[in-house]
Amino acid sequence: MASIFGKLAKLANTPQGRKLMRKAKNMANDPHTRQQAKDALDRLRNKGGGSSGPSGSGGSGGTTPPPPPQR
Repeated sequence: MASIFGKLAKLANTPQGRKLMRKAKNMANDPHTRQQAKDALDRLRNKGGGSSGPSGSGGSGGTTPPPPPQR
């Protein structure tokens, strides 16, 4: 099975791949698109809640599991 990077390299050498590369570069230079990407990354980094804060330190950032049932 070919690796994903091998497939991407093969696509980049085709006319369709070059067209997609131009489109991606244009979108990357657009301030509105850059802000959308930044906002999406910020949402992913902060997903999970908890008290980890923006630095990401403090473990998984999730909540603690409930205690085991009493017998």
